[in-house]
Amino acid sequence: MIGTILIPGYSQPFAIRALLVLASLLAIACIGQTLVVILGGIDLSIPFVIGFANVVAAQLYGQQWNFAIVCLIVALIALLIGAFNGYVSRSLNIHPLIVTLGTGMVVQGAVLFWTAGFPSGSAPQAISDFVSIGGSAGPLPLPWVVPCVVILAAIVALILARTPYGRRLYALGSNPFAAPLALINPVGMWAVTFAISALFSAVTGVLLLGFTGSAYGDVGQPYLFQTIAAVVVGGAALIGGQGSYLGTIAGALVLTEINTLLIGLGFQPSAVQAALGAIIVALVSVYGRERHVSKTI
Repeated sequence: MIGTILIPGYSQPFAIRALLVLASLLAIACIGQTLVVILGGIDLSIPFVIGFANVVAAQLYGQQWNFAIVCLIVALIALLIGAFNGYVSRSLNIHPLIVTLGTGMVVQGAVLFWTAGFPSGSAPQAISDFVSIGGSAGPLPLPWVVPCVVILAAIVALILARTPYGRRLYALGSNPFAAPLALINPVGMWAVTFAISALFSAVTGVLLLGFTGSAYGDVGQPYLFQTIAAVVVGGAALIGGQGSYLGTIAGALVLTEINTLLIGLGFQPSAVQAALGAIIVALVSVYGRERHVSKTI
C-alpha cells in the first residue's frame, strides 16, 4: 500500500513480475540455509558459492564447453564444498560460522586467481529466458522460475514432513546430544545438509548469470544477510530444531518487498542492509526468549 502511494508504477504488472522473480531467486538460495538452520548451524559460504558458480559457469561456457557438462562440474564442486563444511564443522566441533566463512573466502580467492579478477562469458539463452522478467510459462504471465519455485517448495515441504531425512533433521536440531541415541549419524547429516545448501547456492549463481547476462564474482554478496533474514523472518530459530521452507518463502517475499520499497524510496544500499540487520536482531531477540524445543520434551 505504501509503495503504491509513494512510488509510481509500484503495483504495475511488470513491477510485480520483477518482485516475484527476485523473491524466487532468493527462495532458491534459502533452501540450504533453511535446512542448515533447522539442523542448528548456519552457512555463511552461500554468497561465495553463488559467485563461484556464476563465474565458473560463464567462463567455461564462454570457452565453448557444453552447458550441461558445465552445470554438472559446478554442481559436483559445490557438493564437495558443502560436504567439507558440514564434515569439518561437526567432526571437529568447530562452529560452522567460522568454517563456512573461511571456506567461502578460499573459494572466492581461488575464483579471483583463476580469472585474474576479470571474469567473462555469459549464459545460454534458455537460462536467460527461464529467469527473464518479461518471459512467460505457457499461459502464465510469469517466467518459468516462479512456478518452478512453487513446485520446489512443495517438494521441500514434503521432504521435511514425510521423509526420514526430514525427521532426522528436526531431531538433530532439537537435541544434538540425544539424536545419536536414536541411531542418527550427526556427521553424515551435517555433511549432507551443507552439501545441499551449497548445491542450491550454485543453482542460484547459474540463474543469476542468466538474469544479469554477465559474470560477476560478488553477485552473491547481498544473499549473505538476505538468506539468514528470510529464514528468521519465516519463523525458524537460529538455535535449531524448528522452521519450515514455506515460512522461508514468506520471509523471502517480505524481504524482497522491503528491499524494493526502500530502494524505490531512494534509500542507499547501506541503509537497506542496516534495515535487514535490524530485522534480524529484532527477531532473534524475540525467538531467543523462547524455550528451546529440547527443553519441552
